[in-house]
Formats: sequence, structure tokens, C-alpha cells
Amino acid sequence: MGGALSLLAVNFVIAQIFAAAFLVIAAKRRPGRPAAWCAAGFAIASLAAICEAVLPFTPVPKLFAVGAFASVLAGFCLLRFGLGLFYGVPSKPWALAAFFAASVILDLFIYDLPRGTLRHAFFYQAPFFLIQAWTAAAVIRSRRRSYADWILIGFLAMNALHFLVKIYAAVAAGAGATASDYLQSPFALISQAFGAALIVGTGVAMLGVMVKDIIDKARASSETDALSGLLNRRGFIERVAPLLPTRNAEGPGALILTDLDRFKGVNDTYGHHTGDEVIRQFARVLLELMPSRAAAARLGGEEFAVFLPGVGLSDARVVAQGMRAATASTPIPGLPETATITASFGVAAIEPGEPLETALQRADKALYAAKAAGRNRVESAEPSARVVTPAVSQWIKRKL
Repeated sequence: MGGALSLLAVNFVIAQIFAAAFLVIAAKRRPGRPAAWCAAGFAIASLAAICEAVLPFTPVPKLFAVGAFASVLAGFCLLRFGLGLFYGVPSKPWALAAFFAASVILDLFIYDLPRGTLRHAFFYQAPFFLIQAWTAAAVIRSRRRSYADWILIGFLAMNALHFLVKIYAAVAAGAGATASDYLQSPFALISQAFGAALIVGTGVAMLGVMVKDIIDKARASSETDALSGLLNRRGFIERVAPLLPTRNAEGPGALILTDLDRFKGVNDTYGHHTGDEVIRQFARVLLELMPSRAAAARLGGEEFAVFLPGVGLSDARVVAQGMRAATASTPIPGLPETATITASFGVAAIEPGEPLETALQRADKALYAAKAAGRNRVESAEPSARVVTPAVSQWIKRKL
């Protein structure tokens, strides 16, 4: 009994540590609520250790035996609810409550059945298997497929299978003649040892996916322009530069640099609130008309960039012309109906092996040519072989 009691204490401490860790994560805006539910799940499941430790010494063993069962199952249901919120596959609270209530009633019903039999073990372990399988299925349905997600799916699946194995282990090893004899049985030591390992593995995997989510959100925030919702300059360069070595019949792709015409006049005449709305509407035009694999960014002020992977110069010009026409026909809240917003575009095909900063410089020259030619037009850059670029780094410094 001493070994099983020690493992109960270890499991209790481990569950409390994970509850505290999830509470720390819950302090973050995202994933606050899911982490709070997971913290509650670990905290409530840990109460089972107290119930099982009291079993040999209480005159009402049925109360504590059912309490241990209910504590673990309630904890698993809360974890299912929390992970469902996190992965966007929420479960109905009434469905979890009904499942929990039916399972506890089943445990009360089988309490007096002979222990150590296949029938008793099956009905006792089945609810735990079902809730773990239900949770794993929710993560799979979310279609998130990072390494952290796969690891969590693996541990949840192992947890579910572990409860199936316990059905046969309880019969083969012996789970004690009564609930009070549980801690003295060989099965108790096996069950608590495997349970401790799976608690640690699953808890770490859950923490991993949530911490990764926090890091990913922070990184996305640092690479996103708050006003337009597009990438900022840093995010654009980090997203596009690794794609340029990709081989394609049309070359690495094309760049479109675009600048809203006479934007300062909009701010001066109609106010910065209307100017912000112009930025947002123009960003929507770029997103709606660019291909799905393209990347768009607000480089600063009223200047934007679009990268079209695997697209040649002629096709890029067609995209730019569509963006130009759509911009001129898009109504802007706060502007009179007679006011029209236009933009100028410079397009450059990226040559194989050409650095991103060189292609940006050529597109920038084409953009300024469009401005000089009267605005609200599209101009193409000459091939890089015909462009002398003695001070590429100066252009990047000026833009950054």
C-alpha cells in the first residue's frame, strides 16, 4: 500500500502543478478562457487522489470510491471543454453534463458488482476511455496540424487506449475484493504509475500547444500592421525573402508596389479618421484581388506592396490594373460621392537569383514613374540586367 499511496501523492502534486501552470497562461488574453478551464480540470481531477487515499480508513468507502471516480471524470470533462474552446471545436455543456451524470449513475450501479471481473472493469473504465477519445477527436477535427498538435493527439490517444488496457489489467492483476482494498492490490501500483506518466505527458503537450499559440500570436502581431491588417515591412520581408529561391517556369514571382495618390490631401480635408478608412478599404481591395498564395503589406504611410509568387510580369500587370480599377470604384465612408481615391502602381518581375531588395528598388522606380506620368496608372520596371544599382543598401535603409 505504501507504494500506491506514494504514487497517489505524486499524482496529486503533478496535477496541482499543471493547474497552477494553466492559471498562469489563463492570465493572458489568448488563450485565457481555455487555459482556465484546463486549470480547473487538473485541480478537480487531483481530488481523486485524496478520495482514494481515504478509502482504507473510512466507514463509508462507497462515498469516497464514487467521489474518486467522479473527480477524475469531471476533470476530464473540463479538459474536453477547455481544449474544445482552444481548438474551436466546442462541446455542448449540456452534453458533457449529461455524459458525466450518466457515468456517475453507472458507477453507483456497478459498485456492488464483484470487483476483478471483466464486466465491472469494463463499465468502470469505459467512461474514461470515451471522454479521452472524445477529446482526441475534437483536436483532430480542428485540422490544426503543427508538431505540437500531433504530439497532443498522440498523448490523448494513448490515454484513451490506456483505459482500455486497464480493463484487462484489473482482471489479470487483481483490483482488490472491495474498493477499500484497492490500494493494497497490484493493480493500484500499475494504474498509478502509468497514470503519473500519462498525466505528465498530456499536461506538457497541452501546455506546449498553448504556449506555442501565445508565441505565434505575438509573432504575428509584431509582423502585422494594426490599421490595415496586412503584413508590416518586417513581416513582408521575412515572409517573402525565403520564397525567392523557389524554382518556377515564370521565375520567383513579381512585386507590385503601390501608393495612394494625394493621400495627404485626404487627411487634411476630411480628417485622419477618413484617411484611416481609406487605408482599410484599400487593404481590402488588395486582399480581394491578389491570388491566394500572394502576400500583401503596408510598408508605411500610404505605400503598399504585394508579392505574387510564380507570376510573370504580364500577369502581374493584369492584377495591378484590376487593383487600380477597383480602388477608383470603391466608395469610402466619410468621403463625398464625387470624391475618388486612386493609386499608382509599379510592377517588377523578380529575376532568378535576384535579391528582394533589388527587386523592390526596381518596382519603386516604376512606381515613381507612374506618379510622374500623371498617377492612377500602372508602370513596369525594366529587367534587372538593365538597371544599375550601386546603392541598393541605401534604398533599403531609406525604406526601413
